Amino acid sequence: MTHKDIATPNRTKEILRTYGLSAKKSLGQNFIIDTNILRNIVEAGEVSDRTTVIEVGPGIGALTEQLAKQAGNVIAFEIDDRLLPVLADTLSPYDNIEIIHEDILNVDLEAFYASHLKDAKEIVVVANLPYYITTPIIIRFLESQLPIDRMVLMMQKEVASRLSAQPSTKAYGSLSIAVQYYMDAEVAFTVPKTVFMPQPNVDSAIIRLSRKATMGIDVKDEELFFTLTRAAFVQRRKTLWNNLQVAFGKKQTVKEKMSEALTSAGIDPKRRGETLSIEEFGRMSNAFSAAGLSRKDTAV
Repeated sequence: MTHKDIATPNRTKEILRTYGLSAKKSLGQNFIIDTNILRNIVEAGEVSDRTTVIEVGPGIGALTEQLAKQAGNVIAFEIDDRLLPVLADTLSPYDNIEIIHEDILNVDLEAFYASHLKDAKEIVVVANLPYYITTPIIIRFLESQLPIDRMVLMMQKEVASRLSAQPSTKAYGSLSIAVQYYMDAEVAFTVPKTVFMPQPNVDSAIIRLSRKATMGIDVKDEELFFTLTRAAFVQRRKTLWNNLQVAFGKKQTVKEKMSEALTSAGIDPKRRGETLSIEEFGRMSNAFSAAGLSRKDTAV
């Protein structure tokens, strides 16, 4: 199969000109014009003929094309209806691609699994994410029950740093914990802004999220766990104790229960949230749960 790769400056310009298109700022569109970067993304995803790839935002098909060369099949969600005829054209050489015209945030993922993924041997999510919607899309996939093996995502470098950050670093926060609760996170490589058309204002990075082989901790109440992690970072410079009082209230009975729970979990209330590991948050959450503390019951 011989045809010109989509991800070159000339071919991209030609496609945009043919269809009278320009990148839509409101959708955070930036087209990649470097085939090597795309091949590195496919490699980071360990995509093979046993892989079913879910792609979010195929654009004009540059990454989709490289995925299709390696994957068993590719299912791509595109929200911009202007791009549907483009994709039908640019991806016509491939018979293992399905384009779904829908916003991934509105998709019923359970129904999608039943209709498209039940027989998948391996599921990998690959996306060049618009900066403004990176977090909601990641959390949507993580909280779904889809048995995703890996996610390889291009995003703003700063956000990638937050997702992969370790305790006691500036980038570490509730988002780091939300992602690392489910997945092992690592920045695979950084992407200079020069490989995009039009060029964004910031550099990007590829983050690789791999399903944890085993959960690090058995959390009894996940809702409470995430409530605690968010509460601990509301005011980063304040102690854990001060932040928890804001979240759970200052009634004497509540403070006594919190104090007992922290002692039971072996956590010093004078620490800052950013110093706690996910395992420590898990211990704290289970101790709060055992003490009958939940935000619903105790906030004043």
